[in-house]
Amino acid sequence: MKWKDIIYQYDGSFDGLLCCIFESYTQREYPTAIYCGEEDEWSLFETRLVLTDAAHAQRVGRSLRKLSPDVLPLLRRCFLTCLPDKELAIYRFVAKLYREGPSYLTRLSDDAYQPLLRAVRAMSAEVEHLRGFVRFSDYGGLLGAEIAPKNRVLPLLRGHFCARCHAETFFLYDRTHREALLYANGRSRIVPLEDFRPAPPDAEETAYRQLWRRFYDTIAIRERENPGLRMSRMPKRYWAQMTELQHDGDALPPKP
Repeated sequence: MKWKDIIYQYDGSFDGLLCCIFESYTQREYPTAIYCGEEDEWSLFETRLVLTDAAHAQRVGRSLRKLSPDVLPLLRRCFLTCLPDKELAIYRFVAKLYREGPSYLTRLSDDAYQPLLRAVRAMSAEVEHLRGFVRFSDYGGLLGAEIAPKNRVLPLLRGHFCARCHAETFFLYDRTHREALLYANGRSRIVPLEDFRPAPPDAEETAYRQLWRRFYDTIAIRERENPGLRMSRMPKRYWAQMTELQHDGDALPPKP
């Protein structure tokens, strides 16, 4: 194997990334970068388009499972994170794992392993936050909500909300990654959605939002307010999508 000034370009799928790993080993070369085909990257280096081949992806997957059954789930989760240059980070981890064998997985502080673990932990924390912070609104019988996560969390939130709202029809829109989770009649899909603007709430939905804000304000104990603790348990970047923290001029009259 040798380093080569070449950039791999793939289709942005996890199987496509596995095919980049397959390409590297069959060509006996280490790429300097791996970019998603949607990215407009300019470079003086040679760029090669790596096509996604299910058979090649399966071969890489089988080889990783032989080393450890935990590796492929870890890589799938890491692929959903916002880790910078995650493709090359995953590639470097896999290269070390192939070279050193299963014992490598005990070296949690290794410079190729630790960033993946840190990114997955951060994403898991974000998923847990969103399970509690997502606020659905009623749009004429259709439930809908928006989120703006750092990581691509819809695949990880899918099971939770489909089980919890199994009798409903709903959507959950990820504004950061421009995709939506759609659920109806026991079936769900995650689809790309470039631009989305929800309809304004009707009178009934507006009234329910106002009641929820009134409830939130009523149960608060003013004498025990702790802004620092609140920020640690409820990070401010989630507030814009939380009904009880939105003040758009339609609040109920002050309490007597």
